[in-house]
Amino acid sequence: MSDNLPPCPQCSSEYTYEMNALMVCPECGHEWVPTAGGAESGSGSGSGEREIKDAVGNVLTDGDTVTVIKALKVKGSVSGIKAGTKVRNIRLVDGVDGHDIDCRIEGFGAMQLKSSVVKKA
Repeated sequence: MSDNLPPCPQCSSEYTYEMNALMVCPECGHEWVPTAGGAESGSGSGSGEREIKDAVGNVLTDGDTVTVIKALKVKGSVSGIKAGTKVRNIRLVDGVDGHDIDCRIEGFGAMQLKSSVVKKA
């Protein structure tokens, strides 16, 4: 076990561990991507998080409303998500395979979207 893992940036717990490309805190459940410098807080604008932009270059934040710009197929569904569907109250996450928006879409439920298929409303 490595002793040089950074503490959790939310609760300062020293019991963090690595899981794939993420760091995980078992006490509060916070997951984050470790920075190259090793320290998560301090040296940068904002809270050190990466900027996520939509398909046209607008910066997205938690709670934004976005519009799907192209039709998307959904496994297990007869109809997919149509272009023009509004998605309210998004949450930005470090998802798998480029899916960096966590949201709930009426008629489909909770799912993750790529920021490259939405634009800020």
